[in-house]
Amino acid sequence: MTRLIDEDDDPYRWLEDLDGPDAAGWARDRNAETMAALTGGDRFAALRAEIREVLDADDRVPYPTWRGDHLYYNFWIDAAHPRGIWRRTTLDEYRRPEPQWDVLLDVDALAAQEGENWIWQGATVLRPGHDRCLVSLSRGGSDATVVREFDLVRRAFVADGFTLDEAKSDVTWVDADHILVATDFGPGSLTTSGYPRTVRRWRRGTPLPSAEVVFAGQADDVSAYASHDPTPGFERTFVGRRLDFFRSESYLLTPAGERVRIDVPSDAHWDAHREWLVIGLRSPWTVDGVAGVGGVAGVDGGGGGVTYPAGALLAAPFDAFLAGARELTTLFTPDERTALSYHAWTRGHLILATLADVRSRLEVLTPGAVGAAGSAAGASDSAVGASGSAGAWRREPLAGVPEFEHTRLVDTDPDVGDAYLLASEGFRQPATLRLGQVGGPVETLKRAPAFFDASRLTERQHFATSADGTRVPYFLVGDPDAAGGPTLLTGYGGFEVPELPHYSGIVGRGWLARGGSYVVANIRGGGEYGPAWHRAALRENRPRAYEDFAAVAADLVARGITTPARLGMEGGSNGGLLAGVMLTRYPELFGAVVAHVPLLDMRRYHKLLAGASWMAEYGDPDDPADWAYLREYSPYHNVDRDRPYPPTLLVTSTRDDRVHPGHARKMAARLRERGHEVAYYENVEGGHGAAANNAQRAFVWALTLEFLWRHLGGPA
Repeated sequence: MTRLIDEDDDPYRWLEDLDGPDAAGWARDRNAETMAALTGGDRFAALRAEIREVLDADDRVPYPTWRGDHLYYNFWIDAAHPRGIWRRTTLDEYRRPEPQWDVLLDVDALAAQEGENWIWQGATVLRPGHDRCLVSLSRGGSDATVVREFDLVRRAFVADGFTLDEAKSDVTWVDADHILVATDFGPGSLTTSGYPRTVRRWRRGTPLPSAEVVFAGQADDVSAYASHDPTPGFERTFVGRRLDFFRSESYLLTPAGERVRIDVPSDAHWDAHREWLVIGLRSPWTVDGVAGVGGVAGVDGGGGGVTYPAGALLAAPFDAFLAGARELTTLFTPDERTALSYHAWTRGHLILATLADVRSRLEVLTPGAVGAAGSAAGASDSAVGASGSAGAWRREPLAGVPEFEHTRLVDTDPDVGDAYLLASEGFRQPATLRLGQVGGPVETLKRAPAFFDASRLTERQHFATSADGTRVPYFLVGDPDAAGGPTLLTGYGGFEVPELPHYSGIVGRGWLARGGSYVVANIRGGGEYGPAWHRAALRENRPRAYEDFAAVAADLVARGITTPARLGMEGGSNGGLLAGVMLTRYPELFGAVVAHVPLLDMRRYHKLLAGASWMAEYGDPDDPADWAYLREYSPYHNVDRDRPYPPTLLVTSTRDDRVHPGHARKMAARLRERGHEVAYYENVEGGHGAAANNAQRAFVWALTLEFLWRHLGGPA
């Protein structure tokens, strides 16, 4: 057995030198080898052309966001606009097959004019005026951005407006002349995770260094943050510190500068809307002095307290809660099959999105009046019981949700009214975009084109049994008559992020239409079954996620769907760590492994870029107890010379300032040294997405699929 390496026995640390001549030269040499090996054939050229056609298609759905008076804003990339245009239109125009768009900003023209590789990263629009915004642009797709004020009336940058140099900044409007800024203010202003530690209130026309500090976190926090709600009659400013990836400490900042704690559990997520505070729990919460009401509000914890379960969603009158009252209404309680996915407000209603065995459900809740008498006693399916004076909330299904497709909420505009946008799709069904009104009609606005023939394909859900007996769901898409064929398995399993059914023209054209089967595994660590599903693979329990994925791979073989030699897997970011573990711990299950922008060195991940912010997920490698379990699965530290591995492709980006490309570089070098077959490709830009435009996305995916077809067998 090959001796495992440790931090002090790492001959490839020099590859962490991002732009060092030796490391950059090494990456160029690996790129040349990979391109020579994979990009010369007709199949690669066809894959690249077909994927580019999907990405640039003119009849894609232009997904909008609402900003004031229901103007439909959209950022659009196509062959003529590879960097994209930011544009808007009216609802009447949007209903047309080919709307007339008002172009606000042409990023291609801006990049050419300024000689910069600008990549759009979004805009923060001033409310309620909607006449100014703060545009974020990155160089090459990195997380760090340049921020500039933009005039939406003149369609031009404001010459003397708010401007921030390149940094991982967080900005929010207070009013037309003030913004809250969290950015790099110089030495000592960043956390160990590389994010801002302080928040300042910046007044127009004054130097940024003189801006008043309104909040400061600690150096070992993940970041400090601020937000402002300008809703008339409910104007509020919030500040806080992210203690780690899941825990935070939040405050209401009063006009006098005083801070009032939002006294919810540190790992809860919450939001305030008008008179309401909504609280989502990641762990059980016992609240003293609250009596359980009819089994709805929670479980009697003894001593007059009530314990609310992890995964529950609660509501309370905002002002009363901050004053110390605990008049809590349970809006949602999870069970073994059902979890809360997310929620969103319209002006007067709350929309809940839940998952039942990873299938979406949407319903709308209407709050009772604050101060109205309410009781959980006798509550039915159409009412949510309340304790205290919060009143009863009415519950009903959300209109416009198809039964057998995954539906997601695209947008609401809680400032204006109760309209909502829904997108429904499936692995075989292109998306349909619908506009609805709570309590009113639903209309179809757009239908996405079909990019591949799905008439012979089926979509099935199976359950594998993991090593500890846990049932692990997965979706299988493919030709049911193509038994034993090439199969691509993907998953994520981290940070409480669920893997959901979706329509992919890239996978459809490049894989399914060519005879492959496609599988999405819903392993622990994700959010498919709520916080408990995530917590089951947290820190020292991380191997449960890998056992789940291995169980799905074995189940596919047991069902005759594929064979180990024809089963490939792909994962990105945390899913890239999953790929690395499959390679080094379960190599006999796969015929090929692909890792995009992967996390692989678990000894030094917390010292590279944003890695320190993920220690709540994985553990602290500097703690001997944590390193003892991290070392057992860290892919970089478990490459075995004597064990056969399937061929591997590693893809990353020089401009990824979230997961350092050193992870992929060092892993490739270690695999090469140990005699394993590995291909490596590093894009010079693209950030954590490994691609900055559609041409690069098409190249990366064509490279990936060509690699898989070549090693798993398939059409020429």
